[in-house]
Amino acid sequence: VRRIDFVLSYVDDKVGEKKQVCLTEKRQQVTNWDDQKTYFLKIHAPWDVLATYADVLKIKVPFKTSDIPHGQDIPLGWLSRPFRPPEHIMHPQPDYFTYPFDKSKTDFFLISDKDTFFPPSTRNRIVSMSSVNKEKTGIKRLLSNGTYTAAFPLHDCRYWKRARNAECESERYNLYKHWARFLSFYKDQPLNLIRKYYGEKIGIYFAWLGFYTEMLFFAAVMGFICFTYGLLSYDDNISSKEICDANIGGRIVMCPLCDKKCTFWKLNSTCLSSWQSHLFDNEGTVFFAIFMGIWVTLFLEFWKRRQARLEYEWDLVDFEEEQQQLQIRPEFEIRCNKRRLNKITQEMEPYLPISSKCARFCLSGATVAFWISLIVACIIGVIAYRLAVYAAFASIIEHPVRNIHLVGRFITPQLATSVTASCINFVIIMILNFFYERVAIWITDMEIPKTHLEYENRLTLKMFMFQFVNYYSSCFYVAFFKGKFVGYPGDYSYMFGKWSNLRNEECDPGGCLIELTTQLVIVMSGKQLWGNIQEALLPLTTHCRVIAVIALISWCPHFAFAFSSLTLWLLFLSVVSVIQFGFITLFVASFPLAPLLALFNNILEIRVDAWKFTTQFRRPVASKARNIGAWQEILNAVAILSVVTNAFIMAFTSDMIPRMVYLYAYSQDASMSGYINNSLSVYNISQIPDPNIPEKTENWIDNSTTTCSYRDYRYPPGHLKEYTHTMQFWHILAAKMAFIIIMEHVVFVVKFFVAWLIPDVPSDVKARVKRERYLIQEYLHNYEVERLKLQLSASFITEPVSEMSSTTDKLEVLSEFL
Repeated sequence: VRRIDFVLSYVDDKVGEKKQVCLTEKRQQVTNWDDQKTYFLKIHAPWDVLATYADVLKIKVPFKTSDIPHGQDIPLGWLSRPFRPPEHIMHPQPDYFTYPFDKSKTDFFLISDKDTFFPPSTRNRIVSMSSVNKEKTGIKRLLSNGTYTAAFPLHDCRYWKRARNAECESERYNLYKHWARFLSFYKDQPLNLIRKYYGEKIGIYFAWLGFYTEMLFFAAVMGFICFTYGLLSYDDNISSKEICDANIGGRIVMCPLCDKKCTFWKLNSTCLSSWQSHLFDNEGTVFFAIFMGIWVTLFLEFWKRRQARLEYEWDLVDFEEEQQQLQIRPEFEIRCNKRRLNKITQEMEPYLPISSKCARFCLSGATVAFWISLIVACIIGVIAYRLAVYAAFASIIEHPVRNIHLVGRFITPQLATSVTASCINFVIIMILNFFYERVAIWITDMEIPKTHLEYENRLTLKMFMFQFVNYYSSCFYVAFFKGKFVGYPGDYSYMFGKWSNLRNEECDPGGCLIELTTQLVIVMSGKQLWGNIQEALLPLTTHCRVIAVIALISWCPHFAFAFSSLTLWLLFLSVVSVIQFGFITLFVASFPLAPLLALFNNILEIRVDAWKFTTQFRRPVASKARNIGAWQEILNAVAILSVVTNAFIMAFTSDMIPRMVYLYAYSQDASMSGYINNSLSVYNISQIPDPNIPEKTENWIDNSTTTCSYRDYRYPPGHLKEYTHTMQFWHILAAKMAFIIIMEHVVFVVKFFVAWLIPDVPSDVKARVKRERYLIQEYLHNYEVERLKLQLSASFITEPVSEMSSTTDKLEVLSEFL
């Protein structure tokens, strides 16, 4: 009979209290559930309520059909037709010029049917924000104080078939058929239909995720090209050939990499790892690092343009965030008992005293510092594990007569330690991440933010800090600390001092970049795999829950999984801040294939999220948003930081700079021949202190071997400056600093130039906004003139004939006005 705009549910507590309801009509349905009575109140919003709140909320509604086409004709546009859903799905409603609704001017708007004038998403938004009385006892307040257990709008139909009534909407079915199914992965998203059904805030999320995935395609192609270059230049890698050569690398005896347990070893035992390192550490990596710095800028600038276009198309140009800031959270009203006069509204409103606010902020800061310290402690524990178990791997894998020798040919002690430590670190990250989400929410709730916007911003900042330290600490250690402070034979550096016997790790002769790649692959791929497993388990949980109560509750398809404001926030967190976007920007120089992995993951992520929204979640209450909020600033910060981290990775983690210095300054024949010998220093074995000497050499060295090599640039024994840094060391250090400065300045100059060159708002969008405002003024003027004509005509007809003089005056006024 009437549209159900909202459903409220509560369990009978047998107290007999009367439940409060909104300003809308209601019906009631009783159902048994777990031996209790569950009541469902079906809410219908009549026209007067919709018109009143649409006027208050300044909801834009159509007043004239737009004469501006959707977009310009694209040459060879027919090629993109297979990748686009049908036109009635992409643009589910005609394009209109819109104006904020005014209840006193209903005849100004295009109202053909009052029942369908406001779309369902607008209706449920109005119902959710409406109040019962002057105390603003709305649905959110009733939920927070426990009056009701759930409140949600209904889906318009089953997702697997259309609505029974042909006149009813079947938008959920259309979304599932053309968007949520995985076979539609190659097609554009129907953003206009998503916005119409779920609201602008969810529409913005999927618009951002889709645009991000599109831009990832270019980064993935370039990363694949750089990786292919590493493969094609495999045979030209002279350094790896020298390491693997039995006459060169097989004759170089290396100093022990740990005390007592580690013995002397041959350089050619790292043959495979040196080849693996070349795949990611080559000339193409420098180009790719610079490219990604520019790509991030292009991505952010083009997203601003896409966002501006969506703001115009979705009537968000004049939407003010202040409207959201004026919406006080029910939790704030309940927990703040003190009240004061609001100078703007001249009404008494709750507030949090400054003393209580400071105390809560201090407790919050101390809690954040404690949990971040816990992350650092866990990372230090993982580092200690690496140092402690390296000796065990070295004694097993490098032993020439053990059965594990066949595996040892492919797995070096460094690689075995790096892989196991990365796996342990990933497990710790997942465990800590489980607690951090709850701790961040608890801290933010304790601060009692006043508005929903303030709550989301604070929660975003805290969770970003936690996730940043949690996910990136180990990568920062491998990239910038491992192998940098090891000392040399006779004067090694120790993690906690010499008493700990935990000697700082050294890098392979091929460099530490391959270990950073290993760390990045395990953490990034592991997180994506774990996320996909959780996605796969979700339908099983849902089906079990639905089957358990499907015979009792007719609202089961709508009642199964609640969609909270944190759901969308967690989706953004998983993609935007640290789990993916940071990995493909901050450390992309170590793994050019990271954008390709992210691309495949996002293609799946879009469809999985779409499937969850259309089949698993309750229909969320529609809400507006002009942009992605605080995530925009996080993206900008990560983009700037990525330029610095990639420059330092190329300078200090990669071996690119030492190779270039040797090639152009120290090579005798302008080639890389002899680089390996040049990059190693020697130490007199007889001078190795007893705490560092191996327990058993087991014929690794013969009587003629008096020196061992280590990775550094120091003068040999017997030199006047023995064991001090050579001039080549300082030349390389200067080259590294110069490279960092040049790369950062080049990338930043290009970034700022591109940002200046590309306007945030497209010129055609600016023109359309100006034309729409012009037409609004023109049509409002004509409307007021016609309205005045009708009023004067009505007064002229109803007045007596004898009063001609007064009528003449009115006609004169009308003519002057016209």
